[in-house]
Amino acid sequence: MPTIDPGRLLGDLRRLAEIGRYKTGVHRPTYSKEDMEARHWLVGRMREAGLEPTIDGIGTVLGRGAANGPRLLIGSHLETQPHAGWLDGAMGVIYGLEVARAFRDDPACRGLAVDVGAWADEEGHYGSMLGSRSFCGTLPEAEIDHASNRMSGKTLRDALAEAGLAGRGREQLPDGRYLGYLEAHVEQGDFLDAGGLRLGIVTGIVGIYGYRFTALGQQNHAGTTRMAARKDAGVALMRLWHALEERFPQVAGPHSVWTTGRITLDPGAPSVIAGKAEMLFQFRDISRERLAIMDAALLALVAEANKRGPCRIDHEVVARTEPRAMDARFQEALEQAAEARAPRLHVRMQSGAGHDAQIFAQRLPAGMLFVPSIAGISHHYAEDTKDEDIVLGCQVLADAAARLLGGRAPGGR
Repeated sequence: MPTIDPGRLLGDLRRLAEIGRYKTGVHRPTYSKEDMEARHWLVGRMREAGLEPTIDGIGTVLGRGAANGPRLLIGSHLETQPHAGWLDGAMGVIYGLEVARAFRDDPACRGLAVDVGAWADEEGHYGSMLGSRSFCGTLPEAEIDHASNRMSGKTLRDALAEAGLAGRGREQLPDGRYLGYLEAHVEQGDFLDAGGLRLGIVTGIVGIYGYRFTALGQQNHAGTTRMAARKDAGVALMRLWHALEERFPQVAGPHSVWTTGRITLDPGAPSVIAGKAEMLFQFRDISRERLAIMDAALLALVAEANKRGPCRIDHEVVARTEPRAMDARFQEALEQAAEARAPRLHVRMQSGAGHDAQIFAQRLPAGMLFVPSIAGISHHYAEDTKDEDIVLGCQVLADAAARLLGGRAPGGR
């Protein structure tokens, strides 16, 4: 059976965490110097593992296994949110690398093939899951032309050129190469940790609808402009925000969530009435029907705000991923492997976070495994997971991969 090497696995994770280290976490934004250093480091580790690595024109690192037998694709992402955790994304990539090495080292698995991917910009600095969408053929060149960094405004084309990626081709998912896609990730919530559970088998991944709202008013003097004559873009946007917070609980489902992640005022000075204001807003649910209801409610509130005035509010879709179910056979393989290694300490659960697996699920059977996040912390440098849970998760993923590919695994039938 494939047996992972805990020291090798944890050593790679800790070495990777040194690239862009910030306090106890990592700051490695997409296409930054640190992100590209991590990608080139991974290329070296893939080559040492016997994989054939490449970095494509969108920044995805793909390592192809040499075996000619049935093949799985395993991956996640390397870039991070600002000043965030050391395991979010990175763990799933190194899991894939370690599974490939475990297969190489096991004579019974050497005919089984694993390719490993580190998909670019899952975290959405420049767009929505650029690497996995590019690989799956759903990222048009026009979107790359128009994309820019959500914080700095730098264009995606400029970022790719600065990262040394301009002019490279983009890898494409070949028909018939893979039996499916596997991804592992820290949970990023506290369901497993609070429940004393060690593994989560993902049943489905929520859809995410994201908007940018821009209120356009009239910049003017804060001391001399009469209140009745003002066109304050900041006030207009806050009224919309308040209306959303009032309306969404009435139309949301039991698992719906929504967040206002960023508000900016222009020019943002204490003595100046804002002539422009922007707000980033998103909502999530596992149900397409519920997402449609919430979307309709949001657009109705924008229409009401524009009818009321005095400021115009424009809206732009900045993210739209649909919910996706994970493949039943992949869930079963993960659950059998989990039961063999950690009896009764696993559960089937949905993912409240978006992942590359939901992109691959459009083209391939896909499965996803969670390990606990201590205290449910993620997207923060305090994110952490116990070493023993990291090791257990990787071994269960290797067992499930062997099972799916027809090799031996604990508890196999």
